[in-house]
Amino acid sequence: MDEIVKVVRDYVTREYLEEGDEREITETTPLISGGIVDSFSMVSLLRFLEKKYSIHIPDAAATPDAFDTVQSIAALVRRFQKAEV
Repeated sequence: MDEIVKVVRDYVTREYLEEGDEREITETTPLISGGIVDSFSMVSLLRFLEKKYSIHIPDAAATPDAFDTVQSIAALVRRFQKAEV
């Protein structure tokens, strides 16, 4: 499993699922449209990713679509890692 995917999945599971919530977060689990991540959670996830990967994700790129799955979040991180190089 890709390192970024694992980090994002683990963060979402740890931070946004309640104790005893049996849902499994996969690469394609709908996070925003599935009600797991809301707009406030999205901001904290964005800040976590920026700090963890030393990147800057512009507000225009931080859309609900970009944050709706672990897979799309990992792609966003990779995009801005390349932009920082």
